[in-house]
Amino acid sequence: MPAVPSILGFGAIAIDDIVYVDQPLSAGKGKVLQSARAFGGNVATALAAVARLGGSAGFVGWLGSAADDAVLCDLVASGVETAFAPRHPHARPVRSRITVGSDGERFIAYDDEAMLGTAPDFPDEVLSRATVLIVDSYGIGSLDVVARARDLGLAILGDVEWSHGPATERLIGLCDHLILPLGFARTATGRQAPAEILDALWLPSRSAVVLTDGGRGVFYRGRDETGLWHLPPHRVAVVDSTGAGDCFHGAYALALTRGADTGGRVAFAAAAAALSITGRGGREALPTDDQVKELLASTNAPSAVELKYARLDTGT
Repeated sequence: MPAVPSILGFGAIAIDDIVYVDQPLSAGKGKVLQSARAFGGNVATALAAVARLGGSAGFVGWLGSAADDAVLCDLVASGVETAFAPRHPHARPVRSRITVGSDGERFIAYDDEAMLGTAPDFPDEVLSRATVLIVDSYGIGSLDVVARARDLGLAILGDVEWSHGPATERLIGLCDHLILPLGFARTATGRQAPAEILDALWLPSRSAVVLTDGGRGVFYRGRDETGLWHLPPHRVAVVDSTGAGDCFHGAYALALTRGADTGGRVAFAAAAAALSITGRGGREALPTDDQVKELLASTNAPSAVELKYARLDTGT
């Protein structure tokens, strides 16, 4: 068997049928410019980003048992280790249809009636050799595995976008590094201002809470530094924002394994995500480590600013 990768993950793995149109989504309709099929899924794309950046990543969710399974072959081609993933003949990916407007915004319609999560008896022997476990909202199907991974000392990095009641609340509670889109975080906490949300989601056990807000940047709080911080966005030519959040999670996980502090992890992840939206689909423009470092070293790279509560409400 190969070595266990330092970053493992399970959750959504998808096949996306993408349509690009010549108008912004707000226009209501538009002419089709191009259609494409791509592989996606939150955790799967995050792990592909890790591999593209030079890290070691392994998908450990359910996969089909056929050797020529399309999603299995794509993960392997993306540099993601699959040897430790449980197999089942009925396992299939989430199927998504994505419409991308001329402004890079997208609408995703999905069918997630599939085997998600991982095997309930996933071995501790494998988990204990990793450093980080990435899980998305579908981790609610394998909460006991997530809890065991945390007990074994893995950093749990949560990518949660929707709620399934108490199960989601438990998943959020298990995450050391909680990275949420601001919109969902507002729904989950009932708060509006990012500062209030960061406080509401904070636990003594957390290492970091991060709120991503697309073209408005990132808000975060870390255990290793005081204050609440805002990192403005990189200014790049947006082609397709599909997978940007997934890339952010993968890059953050890799920076975590490299020992970066909260600000360093967020800066690296934000730069990687910015580069990822300069190409079509969730995987086409996943950046290399050198590309991210070049963007971070550029004169246009934004710097994080400590903000007070009154200035954190991006709704104004």
